[in-house]
Amino acid sequence: MSIQFGIDNLLALDPKWKTKKIAFLTNDAAATSKGIISRKALIDAGFNLVQLFSPEHGISTTGADGHKIKDQIDPITKLSIISLYSEKLAPTNKDLKGIEVLIFDIPDAGTRFYTYLWTLSYYIEAAAKFNLPIYVLDRPNPLGGMFNLAEGPMLDSSLSSFIGRFSIPIKHQSSFGELAKYFNESQNWKADLNIIPCKNLKRNHLFFDWNYKWVNPSPALQNFEACLLYPGLCLFEATNVSVGRGSDYSFEWIGASWFNMPAIVLVWQNILKEDIKIETLRLTMLIDNEIEDIKGIRIKVIAPNVFNPVLTGLILLKLIKDIHPQDFKWQAYPTNVNPSGTNHLSLLLGIPNAEKLFDLPLKDWLNKVVSALKVTQWEKTMQPYLLYN
Repeated sequence: MSIQFGIDNLLALDPKWKTKKIAFLTNDAAATSKGIISRKALIDAGFNLVQLFSPEHGISTTGADGHKIKDQIDPITKLSIISLYSEKLAPTNKDLKGIEVLIFDIPDAGTRFYTYLWTLSYYIEAAAKFNLPIYVLDRPNPLGGMFNLAEGPMLDSSLSSFIGRFSIPIKHQSSFGELAKYFNESQNWKADLNIIPCKNLKRNHLFFDWNYKWVNPSPALQNFEACLLYPGLCLFEATNVSVGRGSDYSFEWIGASWFNMPAIVLVWQNILKEDIKIETLRLTMLIDNEIEDIKGIRIKVIAPNVFNPVLTGLILLKLIKDIHPQDFKWQAYPTNVNPSGTNHLSLLLGIPNAEKLFDLPLKDWLNKVVSALKVTQWEKTMQPYLLYN
């Protein structure tokens, strides 16, 4: 049986409150199981949408990573869109004046530092603050829900930011609906929170079990393979190594003009990681307004059901740094929410002084990393909030 999304189930419920004044936080990646964009489907079904909100990348999902998104008019519904990735990250009292119900429907990528989750958290908090009911239309996590595949580190509370607000693992193996319930209780918001769950979803379902075509949740995640690798390869954005943004291989490839390809391939062969394989691939890319031919490696996941992307990304990062001690550099990653771009690796990993970890000898480094990635209590923490078996 094919999976039904939260939006499908809300439409089937046809609730009486649909005539109330509704604000909807969504984007173009949110659609029904038949491929109808959610906000159009709701309006066609008589839901009284009067205000739209959008997350990072805008309602079109095409905005550049980390770039401020402006308010605009929606070409589909002609409603005004208030951006929640601008000077503000949460709706204000003024934004919600006259609103009677909040709805949320946005797909996730299953990774702590993917910002849609934190936009949801501020939306729930606003619902509590302004005493409005909120409906979260749930969607499957493309990386699945098996907790044996969850990977830390857990976020250190001193590093709370918009790429990690609360302490959860990097690869959390939960749906937005489940995390919404967890945050509402653990943060004591006490919002009138209502989750419209998916149907026919099992915890062991990954994206390829859904029987749906991939829809990019943001520009750089162009397929499921990129989504699988993203929790680990995104760590390279704190370095001078490219992750292939702007190419057909973003987050499936890493490269730099100074890569020592024979050394990388030789060291990797000795690691014998059986869930992935690497192949050399040169990409022609625009760097600082100049076209460059860049050496790199494409990573292919062989066994997605047992793959550990964070561990893989960390091993690759340590390998690249140690092979190229003169050329490899840590660097800032400026965004709308962190204009200086400093401390990016620590914010991504959720551990203080993360760069110093990579100065350790390999054996000491590996012991620290393996320990940090274990999140044995996470399943127990989430148990009361789970929606799927």
